[in-house]
Amino acid sequence: MMDSELDILIDTTFAGLDKEKLPAEVGFTRGKVRDVISFKDSLLIVTSDRISAFDRVLSTIPCKGEVLHGLSSYWFDSTKGIIQNHFLKEISPRAMLVRPVKILPVEVVVRGYLTGSAYRDYKSGKSVSGIKLSEGLKKNEKLPEPIITPSTKAEAGMHDLPVSREEILQSRLVEKSLWERVEKAALELFDFASKILLERNLILVDTKYEFGLADGELLLADEIHTPDSSRFWYLDTYKDLFERGEEPRQIDKEYLRKWLMDKGFMGDGEAPSIPREVRVQVAQRYIEAYENITNKKFLSKADSSQAEQQKLLSYITEHCNRSKEVNKDSKWKEQGR
Repeated sequence: MMDSELDILIDTTFAGLDKEKLPAEVGFTRGKVRDVISFKDSLLIVTSDRISAFDRVLSTIPCKGEVLHGLSSYWFDSTKGIIQNHFLKEISPRAMLVRPVKILPVEVVVRGYLTGSAYRDYKSGKSVSGIKLSEGLKKNEKLPEPIITPSTKAEAGMHDLPVSREEILQSRLVEKSLWERVEKAALELFDFASKILLERNLILVDTKYEFGLADGELLLADEIHTPDSSRFWYLDTYKDLFERGEEPRQIDKEYLRKWLMDKGFMGDGEAPSIPREVRVQVAQRYIEAYENITNKKFLSKADSSQAEQQKLLSYITEHCNRSKEVNKDSKWKEQGR
């Protein structure tokens, strides 16, 4: 999309559902990016255009919610041969109906390269989530094989903490047999996506997965292989940049983080106002990510913010009314026995 088109869309970004207009009987949870509506037998996940950095929601980015929703939908469909997921039905270009799952209390991070927090731990002589890596590795170097570096899920506003496989099993955060299934699925997902992305000039550097249980079945949940949950580098420039000791060319939201740090903001105090041109540049990076990852042109299908709000509120109300009718029919049948 052209910068001029995105600049116009800034005034209609979707900041999230209007909580005050929701039916009283539904549950509502607001995350940094997603709003979740809890029905009796399902959840509605709405991906807003909100963007966060340093654990703070700072602004909205045109098309961001649609990009993240589209990428997760793409990968959920592509990977269901490896493991089933919570996706049930698409409701809008930014909303999906999903199965409710009991999320495991461990975030599963798979790393194919030594970078980020893993490199910082390695450089300081620490193990990486209990894994002792061989000596002499360089920053951004490809690991001999992908590793799983789990972390505990922290409360809102807190940071996740690394945890080893042994600690997970000893503390029984996850039972051994279940954890082995999680490990197998995570590595297969990472390998599957990595091979596809290499053909599209991208390296899947690291990513996080969320798993949960529904009626005893292990499911993939949340999001998958998006710029918010993963790190991507461009393949064609990686080798030369690595050999020169320079940072890889990447797709993620570091552009915004760098802009904020240049303004002296790293999460504390009042955040600077993000100008339109910066928001447009961030939007372009999300769209670039979508197009490179899926090998498809991004075409926005989302309605205006007001129309999207009304469409989703109507769906939520209709879903609640249908549930009431089903419950009423069930009671009549029971009384007629």
